[in-house]
Amino acid sequence: MSDLPVMLDKVSVRAGAVSILDGIDLLIAPGAPTLVVGPNGSGKSTLLRVCMGLTQPSEGAITWGGRPDVKPTRRAFLFQRPVMLRRSAAANVAYGLRQAGSKRADIHGRVVALLERVGLGDLAQRPARKLSGGEQQRLALARALARDPDLLLLDEPTANLDPAATRAVEEILRSAAASGIKIVMASHDLGQVRRLAGDVVFLVRGQLREQGAAEGFLNSPQTPEAAAFVRGDLVI
Repeated sequence: MSDLPVMLDKVSVRAGAVSILDGIDLLIAPGAPTLVVGPNGSGKSTLLRVCMGLTQPSEGAITWGGRPDVKPTRRAFLFQRPVMLRRSAAANVAYGLRQAGSKRADIHGRVVALLERVGLGDLAQRPARKLSGGEQQRLALARALARDPDLLLLDEPTANLDPAATRAVEEILRSAAASGIKIVMASHDLGQVRRLAGDVVFLVRGQLREQGAAEGFLNSPQTPEAAAFVRGDLVI
């Protein structure tokens, strides 16, 4: 059964007196990538963690495929700085496959296919922690894709990468989206929004201020905050 759509109904997250997310109503449906944007501290990472099930709402409700409290077997999360096991690149992917419940007889073939999918086929036996930052992020993508997710959530995965490494990651994401995986990614890069996004979720101070097609958001923002953000003038 699919984890899509994901529906947030008046979801709030608070830490003591601090409101991190405030009354979010959001539907994440299959389709082109959704990019979550907003200034620092707007709640982007927390929103992704709620959608993954890593953070519980203080108020409101969330459902996956119409069901609450679904075990995250068909969704995966990629952090900005991935954690690499002290093993080879191939062994890192094999670990992800075992965690996802793959049959032992299938693991070797799937490791090979996943490493080829992210352009690391020639580095299968390289220690994962010896890979470059971009290679590590692609390896983390291979581990995430090992779960055969319906939904792939990514928290600014290219924030620390150079342009060439960023392009390589974006190509993998385009391919994943074309295969039917729903991509939801936090980003601070409007160029990345132009290149990848089908639609945009715009947050300010934990509130959903605008949502819609990426082209409309970039060229005809509907709120003063969105217009200022697109110009690079938003000050919080």
